[in-house]
Amino acid sequence: MIRIVENKQDIKAFHAVPKFIYATDSNYIPHLIEDIEEVFDPLKNPAFQRGKAVRWVIPQKGRIAAFYLDAQGNRFGGWGFFESVDEKTATELIMVAETWLEQQNCHRIQAPINFGSRDQFWGLLLESDANSAPSYQENYNPLVYRKYLEQAGYQVDFNQITYEMSPNDVSYERFHRVASRTYSQSGYRYSVLDFGRLDQFAADFVEVYNAAWSFHEDFESLDVSSVRKKFHAMKWAVLPELVVFAYFNDRPIGFYINILELNQVFRFLGGRKTWWNQLRFLWMRNRIDKVRGLVFGIVPEFQNRGVEAGMIIKSFEGLKKIKKISRVELSWIGDFNPKMISMLRALGAVESKKHATFFKYFFE
Repeated sequence: MIRIVENKQDIKAFHAVPKFIYATDSNYIPHLIEDIEEVFDPLKNPAFQRGKAVRWVIPQKGRIAAFYLDAQGNRFGGWGFFESVDEKTATELIMVAETWLEQQNCHRIQAPINFGSRDQFWGLLLESDANSAPSYQENYNPLVYRKYLEQAGYQVDFNQITYEMSPNDVSYERFHRVASRTYSQSGYRYSVLDFGRLDQFAADFVEVYNAAWSFHEDFESLDVSSVRKKFHAMKWAVLPELVVFAYFNDRPIGFYINILELNQVFRFLGGRKTWWNQLRFLWMRNRIDKVRGLVFGIVPEFQNRGVEAGMIIKSFEGLKKIKKISRVELSWIGDFNPKMISMLRALGAVESKKHATFFKYFFE
């Protein structure tokens, strides 16, 4: 029987569902329960300041969450954190989410998405290399889920393509020529992260992000205070050489942020961030040999001037100094950004995974 997640017992049942779905899947790596709970905590997720979320669970069979956000005078609805043991359960869960979203006056629905940041828990897995394990906070699902969405009337909104490469395969010479456009011009400079100036880098991030993403219809500006907290919280997952900021006349104009691929360790921690597991993580952290490009942004008027290549080359120069890193994964690029996709392919990156964001208009 389906029920709203309201108490500790329901929350436990919500997080137990994947254990039944992926019991025999050796590629599956559970999300940290604490990370998911932060999404649904009004004190930790600023999305609650302009929206609402609700969860449902059918113990041992399925789960789903629905949410909406108000931005620029519009209401955007979606659902995510979906799991189902079969088609019948999937139909029931999607229907209850859609009914709630209709009651909240949401006309267009995206799925499966996150209640907040697009770089976490976003998109349905469509394709994956056989040896490509899910990355930290990346959605992973049985491929049959696509059938469930399409039978419910959903269609692809945009594809999300993940690329991967080896530092040894990078076309340095070609991209150094492109980046040299900025190296040879006065006013441009590139800086790597300095933990001693973390607050300033957080402010620079906000300035670039708010300029670079303002064209999205569901855009909502970031504030320095919340980003500062995130920067401090992620210190343990960062190698400073791999976080690059670009400036022009000291104005921040771009960033390229890489973090350690934490799932290489988290796969052994059972989905919990206990004090003991945190100690185990610190002990195993040096085993990580892969980094993940988390987010890439450039102020619009500086795009296609060589800044993109400049930041990538700067980060790969940092990689050369870190002998243990053998692979780099670029967090998903939407197929609405063909120039970035073309640049990554020219750089030597190859496609490793494909997710998709689906949408549906379900009433007039």
